[in-house]
Amino acid sequence: MDLILWRHAQAQDHPDTLLGRQGDAQDLARRLTPRGEKQAARMAAWLDLKLPQAARIYASPAQRTEQTVRALGRKYKLCEELAPEGDPLALLELVQWPHGKLPAVVVGHQPTLGRVIARLLSLSEEDCAVKKGAIWWLRDRNDDGQTVLVTVQTPEML
Repeated sequence: MDLILWRHAQAQDHPDTLLGRQGDAQDLARRLTPRGEKQAARMAAWLDLKLPQAARIYASPAQRTEQTVRALGRKYKLCEELAPEGDPLALLELVQWPHGKLPAVVVGHQPTLGRVIARLLSLSEEDCAVKKGAIWWLRDRNDDGQTVLVTVQTPEML
């Protein structure tokens, strides 16, 4: 199974920098910046060439993730499990890792995506840094149960 983890592109700052928290109503309403829109479009164009049409696509209900995934131009499902500060195990259960038959794309947030990556690659750190707009493409090797890193792409690399 292939799992593509896509961090949302660059978004506006939280309007309440002193008391605001990730996942509150103001955070969920944050939109992409003009730079973020370009990042999303660039990554979406690359992904569209690589993904099979049957890939399942999931996104956090946050405005910035929905804007990011819309750039791909394919059907997607908004999932509460992918909201900011989500549980990495809930993400893996949602996509049926590693037993799903189709590739899954998840558009989400840090630190959740980084924690999934660290878990699947058996890294000693709690999470990996995932740049805004970047994808990490992971694959489960059915023959030995290992997860391999297929590619890491950032919008700036494309």
